[in-house]
Amino acid sequence: MESLPDVKERKVEGKHDEPLLRVENLKKYFPVKSGFIFERTVGYVKAVDGVSFEIRRGETYGLVGESGCGKTTVGKTILRLYDPTEGDIILDGVNIAKLSEKELLPYRTKMQIVFQDPVSSLNPRMTIGNMLSEPLLFHGIAKNKSEARKIIAKLLEEVGLKAYHVDRYPHQFSGGQRQRIAIARAISVNPSLIILDEPTSALDVSVQAQIIKLLRKIQDEINAAYIFISHNLALVRFISDRVGIMYLGRIIEEGNADEIFENPLHPYSKLLLESVPIPDPKRKRKRKMDDTGVPSPMSRPNGCFFHTRCKYRMRICEIEYPEMVDFGNGHKVACHLFGR
Repeated sequence: MESLPDVKERKVEGKHDEPLLRVENLKKYFPVKSGFIFERTVGYVKAVDGVSFEIRRGETYGLVGESGCGKTTVGKTILRLYDPTEGDIILDGVNIAKLSEKELLPYRTKMQIVFQDPVSSLNPRMTIGNMLSEPLLFHGIAKNKSEARKIIAKLLEEVGLKAYHVDRYPHQFSGGQRQRIAIARAISVNPSLIILDEPTSALDVSVQAQIIKLLRKIQDEINAAYIFISHNLALVRFISDRVGIMYLGRIIEEGNADEIFENPLHPYSKLLLESVPIPDPKRKRKRKMDDTGVPSPMSRPNGCFFHTRCKYRMRICEIEYPEMVDFGNGHKVACHLFGR
């Protein structure tokens, strides 16, 4: 089984001071409809509600949280697969949140995504060659199919496959190989931002290590920024430079990866890290907090959304949502325990 190198080997050099991407007060609400013949909006699922962060070139930003907290919706809204309800998405100095589909077209090559499930993200009726040639021809990177095949052959070798795989179909590959194909498709247009939506969750541990090494190798070569979305906290710590922890549509803590994992401040962050199983059947973690169910994103509690599950809650927690407080070195937390 392949093992990952020590976490301290994370490379951080070569990053520019100016952020490649700035997300400011991003919101995405989904209407909830009721009625059979005449539908009416009875509420909204506030999947993303005021998210702000920034990423520099060559940097990896990890996004973690419970299922349903809005991680994937953040990624899809940044890519404009969903139109934002409100907020700004500033890519290379341009606010792409305000662009029409036609105006957005030149920026499609700058942003790509690798989905969680490589089986559903690859067209089973197309060969790998046809699938990878489409973006090359559409965006004018290749002038014709012959030139596209040459580029594809190099791409496949770059991700650890063979040039003759170009004529095969997705079902003829293993799970790890299919994910390599998805990565090849993402990097084919030389993007500056790649969103990785749980790219290793469907793979076994040994293949996960191979894919992560491949992603870091590609990042070193093209200096792309990654948004790494995952439930695997050990993997997030290994690959990320900075981490944002989400809860019910908002980032509640953010900072350097090692700082977040070694010194979490928010009670939810502590609960999340305590949920990581210990690889010893004779040892058990002692729960310090009531791990009850997550409130519905349609009817979130007043004040701090986490106060219904927090043993440290105070009266103000039930009334007012806490502001994000900066503790220096980029470590920020939204909690009344650390308020001004």
